[in-house]
Amino acid sequence: MAELDELDTAILRELMRDARRTNRDVAAAVGVAPTTALDRTRSLRDRGVITGARLEVDLAKIGRAVQALVAVRVRPPTRANIEGFREWAAGLPEVIGVFVTAGNEDFLLHVAVPSNDHLYAFVIDRLTEKPEVADVRTSIVYEHIRSSNLFPESEPRRAGRGTPSRRGPRR
Repeated sequence: MAELDELDTAILRELMRDARRTNRDVAAAVGVAPTTALDRTRSLRDRGVITGARLEVDLAKIGRAVQALVAVRVRPPTRANIEGFREWAAGLPEVIGVFVTAGNEDFLLHVAVPSNDHLYAFVIDRLTEKPEVADVRTSIVYEHIRSSNLFPESEPRRAGRGTPSRRGPRR
């Protein structure tokens, strides 16, 4: 785990709230000079703490209103089968997240598709065509709420911090 001081943590908090903020805005929010904020942000990137910034998209507005979590069991669970399936699944256009898991399932796929018919076709025609896929269980996502309360473990947690952003289809 990277060593983070109070300033590093404050800069991270500001950037996690909105990664598009200018360096001047971040510096003002944490109470340091812009050059200090820039140096610290660069250091966080160099140390691998900041790995990038992502664009959040309303999936329904881009034609992918149906989200699901698809649990997949691969048999036999060999390294070659696990790694091969992981790479194959990660490249599918319907898949927006791949979790390699322990327990009853080997994978949990987060998928976003235009309709239930597309979801059915994805599961039946794409996933089950793979000979190593032994079992598939699908759960429809009604609503996806992302927490914005992700702060370094050493930072004390306070009630009321951050506001979850809502993503995904609404009931």
